[in-house]
Amino acid sequence: MKVSVVMPAKNEAATVAIVVSAIRALYPDFEVIVVDDGSTDRTAALASEAGAKVVSHPYSKGNGAAIKSGARAAAGEVIVFMDADGQHAPADIERLLARIGEGYDLVVGARQQGSQASFGRGLANSFYNRLATYMTGHKVEDLTSGFRAVSADKFREFLYLLPNGFSYPTTSTMAFFRAGYSVAYEPIHAASRVGKSHIKPLKDGVRFLLIIFKVGTLYSPLKLFAPLSVLAFFTATLWYGYTLIMEGRFTNMSALLYTGSVMVFLMGLISEQITALMYKHERD
Repeated sequence: MKVSVVMPAKNEAATVAIVVSAIRALYPDFEVIVVDDGSTDRTAALASEAGAKVVSHPYSKGNGAAIKSGARAAAGEVIVFMDADGQHAPADIERLLARIGEGYDLVVGARQQGSQASFGRGLANSFYNRLATYMTGHKVEDLTSGFRAVSADKFREFLYLLPNGFSYPTTSTMAFFRAGYSVAYEPIHAASRVGKSHIKPLKDGVRFLLIIFKVGTLYSPLKLFAPLSVLAFFTATLWYGYTLIMEGRFTNMSALLYTGSVMVFLMGLISEQITALMYKHERD
């Protein structure tokens, strides 16, 4: 099968040539594409000199936008996405492709213990994995790993869903599960990145919190909204029982909680219908 390796890169002059050269040495027949996302250093020039095809953004559009540009430019039947900062070992590509050869549509390089950038990031990713496992009913070992091999045609079906910023791995993984495609995980060890991370803890921390809700609404909204609705309903009932016994009346708080319970459930129902429409063309 023809393989394209796509690497988004922003100011990765320290490592991009090393990574590209390693891929070219191990897999001389692979197409290597570096998407330069508005770098202000020599990332594009060094990648080109090392033998990569370079797709350049005139300004920084975000990691997800770089992934989409690379996917559109790739000629391979299978696309391998990986970082250009030295975290992902080119030698592991072979293991991802072997799982693709077994019939999987998406194979994710699952980072093992000790591979997380920080303790906090590790805790956050563990939470995302548990949430995604609950939402999909399938074991999700690494929801946010950017090292993955995927069927090019199937991946392009979901380009319109991918954000331009961070979290394309989350969105694409959930989309594949939702469409009924086969997803597998291959254990990998990710090294510490060279240089400074582009993730800003405060700004992107809020963004990652939004991912939690995005995961739910992207896959099965009622699995997220229904428990919240039931919780509000039982809280309202408990409060009503308490105020009835203590004060002999039905309070505004109980009314608010009951109303909120119904509204949250209806929002989940509407979201479920919208999600079904988003994936309607996959079933047709």
